[in-house]
Amino acid sequence: MNERQPIPLCGWENSHSPADSDLMVVAERELGVFMRAVTELFGAELARLAAEDWIDELELMDALPGPTGRDWGSVTVAASAQLARRLNLQRARCVD
Repeated sequence: MNERQPIPLCGWENSHSPADSDLMVVAERELGVFMRAVTELFGAELARLAAEDWIDELELMDALPGPTGRDWGSVTVAASAQLARRLNLQRARCVD
């Protein structure tokens, strides 16, 4: 089982190790897939907001997920929950 990497987020952006570079590639790939799906389903504006939510969720984590895309799913799920809340609020405003 892959475990989370004990790398504090505040130090990640200043690190240049190969392992951290690999994590950056996986994170970018996961975010890109998420954004493409949201764009296709809901449009570019919601995709931009969802990407911001995804980054916010990543920043809330105590440690970075592991080196596989599967490990990053918790970030995407949390951002998806934010997207669902946003969509529900938009629908509720349309009904009122």
